[in-house]
Amino acid sequence: MGNTAFIFARGQSKGLPDKNIRLLAGKPLIAWAIEVAKEVRSISRVIVSTDSREISQIALKYGAEVPFIRPSELAKDETPEWLAWRHALNYLKTTNEFPELMISIPATSPLRNKEDIEKCIEEYGKGNSEAVITVTNSHRNPYFNVVKEQLDGTVRLVNELSVSINNRQAAPEVFDITTVCYVVNSRFIMTHNGIFEGRVRAVNIPAERSIDIDTLLDFEIAEALILKKQDKNEYN
Repeated sequence: MGNTAFIFARGQSKGLPDKNIRLLAGKPLIAWAIEVAKEVRSISRVIVSTDSREISQIALKYGAEVPFIRPSELAKDETPEWLAWRHALNYLKTTNEFPELMISIPATSPLRNKEDIEKCIEEYGKGNSEAVITVTNSHRNPYFNVVKEQLDGTVRLVNELSVSINNRQAAPEVFDITTVCYVVNSRFIMTHNGIFEGRVRAVNIPAERSIDIDTLLDFEIAEALILKKQDKNEYN
């Protein structure tokens, strides 16, 4: 039996309204996630979890399954996606199809490729972790050039070391978490409250494939990159 991939896409988005169905280079944003998931040979099912009938219809059109509609209380701005993950797994448990892995492929990272997902699955398969996330090299470093405001209005580094750091190269290496892919042990999700309660490994994704769409600017950058790649026949 192959793996099941999940795409969690709620209907409301404050940063960019209706972003999951907004046309990106001619296709709804969510379609990019569905299509790349279906390209991964070890994935046999792609399930979309959504509270939106419109998203549901589009997901079905592009070949995903929508076996349930997510309750509205699990699709609010303040709702941890972890709870949506549990909801999806609980549904599959009732159908005796509880998967070993929760493979989450967020709609907001449309520039990923199938190899990025495959690397995450392979990394999990090596053992010694409950979860695999994706990261990219950070352009800002909390030990060097990221500050927080103090109560008196002054600012200080977010993380201060006992020794002075005078350049970024000397600071401890840090990474940005991306939304390219998550691979998490399903039973771990059901018995814990967050991904970092377990052992987590990471797959590094190049910056040009790791963009996470949250604003109109993010969307426009992603579309420009896709159109550029289409000119080079790198995307269908």
